[in-house]
Amino acid sequence: MNFAEKLIELRTRRKISREILANEIGVSPSIVRYWEDGKKLPRLDSFILLAKFFNVSLDELAGLKD
Repeated sequence: MNFAEKLIELRTRRKISREILANEIGVSPSIVRYWEDGKKLPRLDSFILLAKFFNVSLDELAGLKD
């Protein structure tokens, strides 16, 4: 599973919209859409905020670990 797929899984498991996730970590909803579409990867600071928000390791968020 790659980063985009993992992000979608984590977000849908929590039953939150892209807008809510974007507000929680301080980015625009369009950035979350780009991440989920696999068009962009987050900067390191956003990557860390995502891992903290979802309470997962960076490896798990990157899709390197289940």
